[in-house]
This record gives sequence, structure tokens and C-alpha cells, in this order.
Amino acid sequence: MAERERSHTRPRGAVFVPRAQVMSAADVQRAITRMSHEIAERNRGLEHLVLIGLQTGGVPIAERLAASLESVESTTIPVGILDVAFYRDDIGLRPVLPEAVTDISFDLTGATVVLVDDVLFTGRTIRAALNAVSEYGRAQAVQLAVMVDRGHRELPIRPDYVGKNLPTRRDEMVDVTEDGVAIGDVVGR
Repeated sequence: MAERERSHTRPRGAVFVPRAQVMSAADVQRAITRMSHEIAERNRGLEHLVLIGLQTGGVPIAERLAASLESVESTTIPVGILDVAFYRDDIGLRPVLPEAVTDISFDLTGATVVLVDDVLFTGRTIRAALNAVSEYGRAQAVQLAVMVDRGHRELPIRPDYVGKNLPTRRDEMVDVTEDGVAIGDVVGR
């Protein structure tokens, strides 16, 4: 879980305590490379393709995917950043986190948008992202890339590109960093 979310959810200021590392940094890089090839293949190239990283964990993954796609197809892919805090359906049920930067400086009309996030859990963040993205134009198609799909879906959302399927308990946490992917618990300080 990204530090921004961790510092504002119960228990406030909680600390992630990893139990096991399930992907190394090299594993994450291999997953990025594989996913970039899948994106290029499925879309028959990269014309009109844009990546939108979801704050906060999806942004570095989107940037790494863009770099990998550039090396695969020798073309630059626009990368946007999206914060979905005010589009969530659980405002009032959990604290609204301080707004992070949204930076989508290009029109999405007619584009194939690949939403990128670190962990897919209930699907509610992606539902919020779909609502938010529609304010930037009518995309031709919207696809989803995640580093970890941990299950427990509450909405009918399924990723198109997955780094790793990782079955978890509902109370476990998954943390994706440059150093890899760890599974563990969040405990109060």
C-alpha cells in the first residue's frame, strides 16, 4: 500500500510489516517487460495509445511500462497521472486522502487508454478511475494493467494485463515497490 494511503487509514500512521517477498525487483522488471509486449501485441502497435498511472502506486509502474514500450516499439507513449480520491464511492466511509496531483495534459478522445495501478483488490478504485477518465475525453477503449491482482472483487472489473495473480486473505496487505512485491500486515505504531 502506498505511503500516502497508509498514513491516513486506520490505524493512523500504521506501518507495513512484510511477511514474505513474493516478487523480487528482477521479477517486477520481467513482468513489466512481458506486459509491455502484451500491450503492443493486443493493440497491434502503439498508435493512439496512452498510459494513465493511478496515484500513488500506479504512477511509477506506468512510467516503467512507457519506457519498456518505447524500447519495444521505438515510439514515445504519453503518460498521465490520475488521482481518483473525489470520484470514489466510499467518501464518508473512510477518510478522504489529501488530493494528489492529476496531470493529464492530452485529450483522450479516440485514444486507447491503459489505466495502470499497482494492486487490484475490490475494483472500486478502478470504477472511480473510469468515471474520472471520462472527463478528459471519450476514449476509444479503456484497458487495465496491474502489477498484482489479489482477488476479492466487489465489482465486475477484470484486468487486461497482470504482472502476478496473488491470492490473499482480505486482511493481508500487498506492497509494491521498486524493490519488489511483499505481502504482510499493517500494524499500528
